[in-house]
Order: sequence, then structure tokens, then C-alpha cells
Amino acid sequence: MDEETGREVALKRPQPQMVSKQLHGRIEARTDRTLEILQGLGFDVPTAVPVLGYTQRANHDSYFGDSLGQEYRVVVEERAKGIPLVGDPMARIIKVPIGVGQNLFTLFPIVQPEGQPPFPIHRQLLDMEERLYDAGYVLLDMRPQNIFYQPSEGRITVIDYGDLRSLDDVAYDGLRPPPEIHQFYMEMLKFYTTPEQPPAEAQGYRDPYGLRRVLRFELEMDDMADSFASAPSAVRDAALPMIGKVRQRAYGCFADFRVDLDEYLAAVKGYNLGLANAPELRQAWMEALGWLGDEYWERYLFDYDEEAAAFQA
Repeated sequence: MDEETGREVALKRPQPQMVSKQLHGRIEARTDRTLEILQGLGFDVPTAVPVLGYTQRANHDSYFGDSLGQEYRVVVEERAKGIPLVGDPMARIIKVPIGVGQNLFTLFPIVQPEGQPPFPIHRQLLDMEERLYDAGYVLLDMRPQNIFYQPSEGRITVIDYGDLRSLDDVAYDGLRPPPEIHQFYMEMLKFYTTPEQPPAEAQGYRDPYGLRRVLRFELEMDDMADSFASAPSAVRDAALPMIGKVRQRAYGCFADFRVDLDEYLAAVKGYNLGLANAPELRQAWMEALGWLGDEYWERYLFDYDEEAAAFQA
């Protein structure tokens, strides 16, 4: 907590192990580039965590109580409210269902608070990305680990700007191709769509989906097409043309992708509403929601009782 303002804040710096070995130069360059872009945008990116300030590059050993002996920049951000859609992978060791947020609120939103529009996470991600795209930028690495969510409010916060780049970039550190909006479309399909049906038992909500290592772009799209080929017909027929267009980089404007994704989400909603075992699916969903009351999630700015109450109507 900031002593002057009383605001909950998070301090971000390179990993100490990287700093001590003087391997943080690339991270520092990326931070500088990100801050330059954010400054040009007036530090105003809706749904992204606000940057409240940053230090000059200096030795911060005395503040953090370590002895790294190197200079680096510290970025101060407002602490995000809610829970990450996917928790810390290390928590799997203690049997935490780290994928419960992604499954409950993005892939299988069987239950929603009254008055909340369907699929709010997808729509807010699209809104944020379209604004950046219109300004000449693209934000990638939109994994569920980087998205915090307040279920009762239906509100997301993106906590990682690390892959925010200009669409004019010709290369990225010589290691990856130039940024391109179809890479974002691929991430939306990879992490926020699924050919799977809603779980009939709570255990189906435990593990995250789609988080294996990212393959080459074309291979990712081929894998998605193969997976959706066996999906229910309405979902399959909405997904496959969209997957094909992304693979071919055939979307001429952002609005066209939004239309196709909306059609896919409508097909998913219609299919789920028509399932004969709807009561059993709801019971499994509510049981999985109860896991968010476990001690693990108390480390976040998240009041389980308040959030869960919105789903009890």
C-alpha cells in the first residue's frame, strides 16, 4: 500500500536472479519501450491496470533489502482487483484448481449475474485491443494469467503490458516476426474458445485450457481447426470459418473479426441453453465456484462472499 495515497499498489521490477547476473538488459529495453508507448497514449488504456509512476534506472538494493548491485527501473502500478483467470502454476503442487476462473467465466459461463451481458471478458478484451489497434499498436501475450477478473462486476483488468508494440515495428529483438493483429486473434481463439462441452462434474473446471507452449502460428491454427471439427455442429460451423480466416490472415478490419467472434459466442450460448442436462451442469458450475472461497484466493483483492452472492439468484 502506498503510504502517501493509501492506494493498493504493485511494484514491478526484473527478476532479481536476472538482475544479479546482469541479464536484464532486454527486459529493461522492453520496459522503456512500453512506457514510451503508454506515455504517448496518456497512460490511458481502458481495462488495463493503471501505471501510477516509475523510477529512473538506479540501484534499489536499500529499498528491497537485497544486494544485487545493479541498476534497473521499478514501475508502480495500481493493484488489480479480482482474481487471475489462471492462478500461479506452482499452486498445482498444493492441489489448487488454478484453471477455475478461465473455465467458469470465459469458456463455460453457465451462470451469470442478473443484468450482466453475456461473455463480458471477450468483449472487453476486444474493446481494449481495438482501441490500441486504431492508435497503431497491438498488445499480445493475452494469456489468462495476465487477466484479472471481478465476477460480480463482469470487469477485467489486464496486468501485463510487456508485449505492447507498434504495428510499425519491423522486428522484435531479432527473435520474432513483426507484430500483426492476427496474432491477437489467434490468442483469443487459443485461450478463450473451446470445442469442449460444459463439464458435467465440478472436476472438469480445475485445470487451465490451451496453456501449452505456443507453436508456430500456422500449426496453432491447424490444431484449432482439428479440435473444432468434432464440436457440436452449431459451434463448429461458427468456429471453423473464423479459424480459417485467422490462419490466412484474411481479416481486413478489426470489426470483421468482432462480428465473427460474436456469432461464435452466440452459437455457444444457444447450444448451452439447449442442453438437456442443464440442472446438472449448473450444479457442477456452482460447486466449482465454491472453490474460490478457499484460502489460496485470499491473496488477491477478492471478497468471495460478496462475489459469490451475485450468482445465487
